[in-house]
Amino acid sequence: MTFRCVVHGSFRKHLPEIRQAIEVFESAGIEVLAPALPDVTTEIDGFVRFEGEEKKDARLIELLYLRQLKRLGQEGFSYFVDPEGYIGKTTSYELGIAQVTNVPCFFSTRPTDHPVYVHKNSVLSPEDLSAYILKTGALPRSRVSKNDKLIHRMWEDLMVPGSVVATGGIIEHRAVRGGRPELLFVKTHKWGGRYSMIGGKARRHETLIDAVKREIHEETGLRSKPTSHLCTFDQIKRSGYYLSGIQHIFVDYVVEVASKRVRLNDEAEDHVWVAPQDAVHLDLEPNARHTLELYLKTQTT
Repeated sequence: MTFRCVVHGSFRKHLPEIRQAIEVFESAGIEVLAPALPDVTTEIDGFVRFEGEEKKDARLIELLYLRQLKRLGQEGFSYFVDPEGYIGKTTSYELGIAQVTNVPCFFSTRPTDHPVYVHKNSVLSPEDLSAYILKTGALPRSRVSKNDKLIHRMWEDLMVPGSVVATGGIIEHRAVRGGRPELLFVKTHKWGGRYSMIGGKARRHETLIDAVKREIHEETGLRSKPTSHLCTFDQIKRSGYYLSGIQHIFVDYVVEVASKRVRLNDEAEDHVWVAPQDAVHLDLEPNARHTLELYLKTQTT
């Protein structure tokens, strides 16, 4: 798994700090796609030019820089070096592009010159962020304080595109090969305490199979093997899903796991293993119930 990042900041004010952040990330094995940071040769109208850029259009320089965001892939992120909370005009523009294109953004300091929405755990030093990635093999997930829930929901509504593809799994465990399965369901915060399946949005450049395996591992710690496609459907009307106004497409699979040792992350509050015929008695959210009913039909045919 390769983690990549683009580092942002004011080259005019914070070039030493930007260089230091790049060194920290590269020492941790994180590929820094930009900036390359050759020697600064000149400054024109407040815009820093590096060696070889002296005669280039500033707009072209910036677009070539932002183009690196498309290369980040599913494990990529943007890191903003902003000592004392200063981002500046050009970096503010880059921040807006990164956020509306769903690039995870992290900051060395909470910004003060820009009214940016910042997740609770997105302010990390390069050292702390690198240490987290090396320890967990993942980027820190967003945490939202109670006071910010409305702003967070509004921000997600702004960032998320008109259609979202999510994958989920009916997770089976069999004590012995060919035996009767038990199914895993989790009680989730986003569904108001009701039970649901493990799943989530597919990331850019990620296959649906990889997405469901990743979601299961992130949320439960279990390694899984999708065995069959079960169903594809639009969001159930009036299901109470936590994001409104978005066309959700659910692609669900039957998935096998070899262990029942679940380690929940902070997305769920409880879990249960249950026989398929007993699962219908759980307080399931509508989309999970729809998938479960289709699964049960396959077990009786």
